[in-house]
Amino acid sequence: MTNTTDTYKGMACMIVGILLLATADAFTKILIVDFHAGEIIFYRGFFAFLPLLPLIVRNGGVGSLRLHQPRGVWWRGVIALVTSVFVALSFINLPLAEAAALIFTSPIFLTALSPWLLGEKVGWQRWSAVLFGFAGVVVMIQPGFTTFTIWAFVPLIAALCSASRDILTRRLGVIDSATSVMFYTSVVALIGGAVTMPWAGPAPNAEQWALIALSGFFVTLAHLLIVMALQLAEGPTVAPLKYVSLIWSAILGYLIWGDVPGLWKVLGALMVVAAGLFILYRETRMQKPRTASASD
Repeated sequence: MTNTTDTYKGMACMIVGILLLATADAFTKILIVDFHAGEIIFYRGFFAFLPLLPLIVRNGGVGSLRLHQPRGVWWRGVIALVTSVFVALSFINLPLAEAAALIFTSPIFLTALSPWLLGEKVGWQRWSAVLFGFAGVVVMIQPGFTTFTIWAFVPLIAALCSASRDILTRRLGVIDSATSVMFYTSVVALIGGAVTMPWAGPAPNAEQWALIALSGFFVTLAHLLIVMALQLAEGPTVAPLKYVSLIWSAILGYLIWGDVPGLWKVLGALMVVAAGLFILYRETRMQKPRTASASD
């Protein structure tokens, strides 16, 4: 059991972490106007290592980066790279808050795929939440209506990739440290971005370099804070706080681009959030020692 102080620290880490991620997404949306996704990933990749360096030194230096499951960690890095590409592409023609809400369907995809990829049982209650969440997606993108854009499927692909990354992370377990996994994930991102550099445009100016540096630093620091949050407090306490980022994304979207989500977008996003929270609730119940139940 965690004490109250650790719980509050964990909640603070989670809130700061997800706010940093949402802010980094806003920077990406600004940068994607002048740079393709590969350029952004390559440039910010250098700055993504900065938060890791003190942890690597504290853990014993380069020797602490030796992997026990190299194949799985490298594959996780590749999937994370593909996820980053589609996340960046999501912001080209979609408002920040709408893209973020669609990306947050990742837990729904994770639940839907887990019976086949993880061998986990999913009962009717969580399947109902999956269907409800996907109904929220339909409400948001409104296929067949004049407001529909094919770009709405890009963040859904990002969410599917994110779910695949999380499934692989579950399979890897905790044998390799979070620092080493994130280090090699950053290496893959750097290499993947470098492959696209022959098609790069002009070099960033000073303002763009600042956004790139902050974005890379924020992304890595955010993931470290989220890991710390889950170490300090119980998952059911801090995990729902991730959805605070949708509010922050909406605020940033309004302040920077003047975006005001319509009624259907808000309703669909609320449906996605409700489905995600219910899935979290049921998974938490399943982890508790209890007698087998036919309901889930």
